Amino acid sequence: MRFKYKKSKYLVYAREKFSKDGKLVIRSVLEENIDTFKKREWLVNNINGIGYKEASHFLRNIGFGNEIAILDRHILRTLKSIKIIDEVPESLSKKRYLTIEEKMRNFSKAINIPMDQLDLLFWYRAKGEVFK
Repeated sequence: MRFKYKKSKYLVYAREKFSKDGKLVIRSVLEENIDTFKKREWLVNNINGIGYKEASHFLRNIGFGNEIAILDRHILRTLKSIKIIDEVPESLSKKRYLTIEEKMRNFSKAINIPMDQLDLLFWYRAKGEVFK
């Protein structure tokens, strides 16, 4: 069954996982993991239906993701166009995601633009707008 048909089930499961005494406690659960990479691994391993891109996006939105990349197709195309990667992969395994993210991190350091700002810049370059 496709993800879109399971999405609500996954959201209910996540709500249960991040609730304590009827209150959402997601920040405290995630703060137990010291670094952002461990937080992302925890999300990927503990929340059904969430992969590296979604976990990275989620962490960025709640203030934990400044050192990780959100590797969507727009970011990947830009990385290819500036020759950071040779091709845009059709799918991203854990190994491939982390490898591309590391290449982007190295580029980020080389040009002295933080990762979170760099992928926002790439997104804007690809889409021509920033929206929520």
